[in-house]
Order: sequence, then structure tokens, then C-alpha cells
Amino acid sequence: MALILTAICVSVTCLLIVIRIKRTTDRREMEQHSITAEALHTLLAANQEVLLFDVRQPLDLLANSEIIPGAKRIPPREVLENPSLIPKEKDSIVYCTCPSDKTSRAILHRARALHFLRIKFLKGGLEAWKAMGYPVEPYTKPFHL
Repeated sequence: MALILTAICVSVTCLLIVIRIKRTTDRREMEQHSITAEALHTLLAANQEVLLFDVRQPLDLLANSEIIPGAKRIPPREVLENPSLIPKEKDSIVYCTCPSDKTSRAILHRARALHFLRIKFLKGGLEAWKAMGYPVEPYTKPFHL
């Protein structure tokens, strides 16, 4: 009986170690595909050709109807269902206002799984952009909740 309990404990411990390693690896990979507000601002100021997508949830957009100039709004559900809304052959950056960039990370994860190699997410999202004092503009187009 003691041998069985020991085997179970060892198995569970090994499983937890594997899960932790996987999460750490995934987190590092995601960080490699992020960009800071400062770096994005530098790219945009240098007129680098980069596509910017606002992928905030509709309620987040309703609460804060500002957008980074030049960004295109795509509802997150639509881009998760159809990642080709973001061109595969161009440098693209997605942003949201979720804690821990949850929506941007989900979209990045889906796009990376489909071999999109030129996509990143804005670390800290719209809030990081605004905290640096970078420009925003009102979002005036209609959208559905």
C-alpha cells in the first residue's frame, strides 16, 4: 500500500513539474512576441510599415472609446474564428485592455499556431500606450455589443 502511495506521489510530482516547465516555456515564447509601447511608438514615428489592430472586447471599447491612431478595430471573436483578418505577410501588432493582455495573448497564440510569424502583442495594451502620453483618438465607428 505504501509503495502505491509513493508511486502516486512521484507521478503527481512529475506531472506538476512538466506542467510548470510547459507554462514557463509558453510564457517565454509569448514574451518574445511582445512589443513595448515605447518600441511601437518608435516604429510608428519612423513610418515603419506595421499594421495595428485593436482587439478589445466590445464592453471595453464602450468603457473607453479611444483608439491608437492608425489602428483598425477587429472584434476578438471574429479574429479568433478567422485569423486571416490579420495579414500573414505583414508585421502586425494587436492590443487590448485586458488584465495581463489576455485577449491579445489569445489571438497571438491562435495566430502563432497557424504559423503567423510576423505578429506581436502590445505589452500593457492601450493603458501602457496612454501611460506614456502617446496619442489616442476617439473611436467613432458603430460596433455591436
